[in-house]
Amino acid sequence: MIQSVGEWWMWAGFVAFVVAMLAVDMFVLGGRAAHKVSTREALGWSAAWVALALVFNAGLWWYLDGTLGREPANEKAIEFFTGYLIEKALSVDNVFVFLMIFGYFAVPAEYQRRVLLYGVLGAIVLRAVMILAGVWIISLFHWVLYLFGLFLVVTGVKMFLFAEHKPDLEKNPVLRWMRGHLKIAEGYHNEKFFVVRDGVRYATPLFLVLVLVEASDLVFALDSIPAIFAVTEDPFIVFTSNIFAILGLRALYFLLADVADRFHLLKYGLALVLIFVGTKMLIVDWFKIPVAVALGVVAAIIATSVILSLARAEEKR
Repeated sequence: MIQSVGEWWMWAGFVAFVVAMLAVDMFVLGGRAAHKVSTREALGWSAAWVALALVFNAGLWWYLDGTLGREPANEKAIEFFTGYLIEKALSVDNVFVFLMIFGYFAVPAEYQRRVLLYGVLGAIVLRAVMILAGVWIISLFHWVLYLFGLFLVVTGVKMFLFAEHKPDLEKNPVLRWMRGHLKIAEGYHNEKFFVVRDGVRYATPLFLVLVLVEASDLVFALDSIPAIFAVTEDPFIVFTSNIFAILGLRALYFLLADVADRFHLLKYGLALVLIFVGTKMLIVDWFKIPVAVALGVVAAIIATSVILSLARAEEKR
């Protein structure tokens, strides 16, 4: 049976915190009026989300240190931070896809925030369901972890080999289905997803964008959820670290939107991270890589890919 440090009140408290922060994000981050989120605004909220994750981790460590002891507290705190770092890094790949979708549909900057808000809400629900399902499956069939590991290695290799490949949205099956089955209005109608004309309901292009954003997050969840199980099987640590990374996704997008092309090599780094955590899962019965070591390796891969990306961007100027 999978053990967890999360008591019922910790789960309830965290869910209440998430709901409260989503309300703040919805009504404070830019307010309710459509507008373009500035880099300064996005930087402030990105820093706030990271700070909240670190404060939560410190609080968790303090509680576990007083109840379970120093060693378990250190272990769980490192697991949380490692999982958070992996999920945060992988969420950057989401940003690249979001940029592609928004660019393809020429979505005005002031309308992007609402799509991403609903995208984050959908991602949180989706991750919660997939994490709980993953914990249940692993508790019954522990060997599933090896399938997760193999899947991550294969995905990482494919990502590395096709890092330069640009997906063709015209061939996207979800988009093709919507175009064949929905009445689609021309042009954008503020932030509306649907409009009614002559008694007929039409989906706006913004609705198509929203569906594609949600579909892309489903694909990314298939990578990120197995990746976090490579770090820990504790449901509470898996859930909280994953959700904290998702909460900051919208602010991260607006922070990187104008400079994403400068992180050209980051995709290769993310591919190596997937290969590493997948390998970690596959060899666990023969050689267990300590979580602290895994944290160092993941941090080094991400930092190296970012530094090399920035250096290459400077060379091209």
